[in-house]
Amino acid sequence: MDEIEIHELNKVKLKKPVMIEGLPGVGNVGKLVAEHIIHELNAEKILELYSWHFPPQVIVNGDGTVSLCKNVLYAYKSEKQDLLILSGENQSVTNEGQYLITETLLDIAEQYGVSRIYALGGYGIGQLVEKQMVLGAVNRVELVEEMKKYGVEFREGEPGGSIVGASGLLLGLGQLRDIPAICLLGLTSGYLVDPQSARAVLEVLCRALDIEIDMQALKDRAEEMEKIVERLKEMEQAQIPRTRDEELGYIR
Repeated sequence: MDEIEIHELNKVKLKKPVMIEGLPGVGNVGKLVAEHIIHELNAEKILELYSWHFPPQVIVNGDGTVSLCKNVLYAYKSEKQDLLILSGENQSVTNEGQYLITETLLDIAEQYGVSRIYALGGYGIGQLVEKQMVLGAVNRVELVEEMKKYGVEFREGEPGGSIVGASGLLLGLGQLRDIPAICLLGLTSGYLVDPQSARAVLEVLCRALDIEIDMQALKDRAEEMEKIVERLKEMEQAQIPRTRDEELGYIR
């Protein structure tokens, strides 16, 4: 096996497609969005990318067979907007691999004449999210005002620090190739898989691309997760030690 192997499954002709990246990350927000789009649009699998920079493991399938870790590219053709959607089980576990794989993905993007890249992910805040929002980062200053129109928030100091992995490198390395790129980060606790945050990101993406995608499945998963979060809150509150005044409150 080579350091990076591309297995082309189908050749398609696309017209100025938009690439959407949704690989695993914080809250699995990007992956949830990408997989939902792939399922709802019945996108066609066209390419698989393998690398020994992925974790040294195989994925056990439902039928008992196994498959190597990979990134998968899907295509969707429409009169309004052609799409390339990237998903997968893992990202590279090495710094070198992150750069090499991202450069390979950008090579593919250029081959298909990609007009823009949307990198999707979660922004972990370390606590339960009270008000959902989508933060943005871009590699061209003029994209800031454009994305604000779709509800993306740009705040000084947020997202803090840096954007790690493919979502960040697609912007940085894409900038060197003059490919416009936007990162959409849904606010999330970072503790759990977060379909609520994924839904918020997908709503922004649909407005930006002017496409319609049924969100009921994500809504259902978000409602299920909300019930789990409520139970966690109740368990957390039950463990909070009471003060002596609170314990004797029944005397008053």
